[in-house]
Amino acid sequence: MFSVLSYGRLVARAVLGGLSQTDSRDYSLVTASCGFGKDFRKGILKKGMCYGDDACFVARHRTADVLGVADGVGGWRDYGVDPSQFSGTLMRTCERLVKEGRFVPSNPVGILTAGYCELLQNKVPLLGSSTACIVVLDRSSHRLHTANLGDSGFLVVRGGEVVHRSDEQQHYFNTPFQLSIAPPEAEGVVLSDSPEAADSTSFDVQLGDIILTATDGLFDNMPDYMILQELKKLKNANYESIQQTARSIAEQAHELAYDPTYMSPFAQFACDNGLNVRGGKPDDITVLLSIVAEYTD
Repeated sequence: MFSVLSYGRLVARAVLGGLSQTDSRDYSLVTASCGFGKDFRKGILKKGMCYGDDACFVARHRTADVLGVADGVGGWRDYGVDPSQFSGTLMRTCERLVKEGRFVPSNPVGILTAGYCELLQNKVPLLGSSTACIVVLDRSSHRLHTANLGDSGFLVVRGGEVVHRSDEQQHYFNTPFQLSIAPPEAEGVVLSDSPEAADSTSFDVQLGDIILTATDGLFDNMPDYMILQELKKLKNANYESIQQTARSIAEQAHELAYDPTYMSPFAQFACDNGLNVRGGKPDDITVLLSIVAEYTD
């Protein structure tokens, strides 16, 4: 029904609460994933960490832990193109670059740029568009470096409060920034942004910080207060607890997406833009839930 990945050995001392910034130990992320494709009422994981048109990856390198999510633009289906091919290939390429050490932890935009350039140079024609969010934890500096293009994103939660988050990038309502590859006849017509347009941030994390990285299928259906209520169930860095909470968040967002009477964040945003909309937003949902722990190899 769902899929979970674990990266980083569990460390009992990594309690939820934080530690002095003078801590000299390396940090890592303990991460679980869960998701649903909107075309399925059950979570079906397609090849290569894809939920519907969403894709994600979790990769480890000796210097950093790296997470990524991408949301394929569904409109390509009208032109006979499978939107998951673009997002899935982008995330698999970024994952490979990380595992090969071809990245700088402080430059997540570089990962996105290199991955996108490989797609552009691909010998096999690939068409499509997607948003993308890359999150990098530098083990030794304890800094979280992020790059977000579009309306996927992340939250950093400490002490039950959101202390850092991504900014959503929209050209106009329901039209996020996106990376694209269009056929020659459609170039200049299809919306396409540069990886360098991604919003980049750096943030000092502490042991026990919670990082939630997700596609807009989560954020369009669950406001912060609902997400924080679910995260309160995390009492420690126990992997099973992270797994259960990731599943609970994804399932709740999936249920709300199909509630016609619920005033979802997406519906509220639509109303703010002069549209009379109510209900959840049926969409693919991908959730990566991580806790900052002490690194042990």
